Amino acid sequence: MFGDLMGMMGKLQEAQKKVEETKQRLNTVLIDEQSADGLLKVTVTANRQIRTIDINDELLSDKEQLEDYLILTLNKALEKAGAINEAELAAAAKDGMPNIPGMDLFK
Repeated sequence: MFGDLMGMMGKLQEAQKKVEETKQRLNTVLIDEQSADGLLKVTVTANRQIRTIDINDELLSDKEQLEDYLILTLNKALEKAGAINEAELAAAAKDGMPNIPGMDLFK
């Protein structure tokens, strides 16, 4: 019984390590997004950190329009980043989880 418990604890620690490694790797996964007309471009990581914002000079004359572009484009990029992040972390956690009957939360 204790052997099984120790084995499960080891597997849980391994799963935690895989999740942390995946989080670090996701810092290097970049998602590029741009407005429909290409006047605004952003790059975010899969960990949802903004890396770059490129604004065409044409947008600088209208503050309200620029704000709208930023909101729309950043939301699209962050949505994509979130989907990648969740899928990768779920896969890392599932791979390292011990087989505990009734604990199929990650299926």
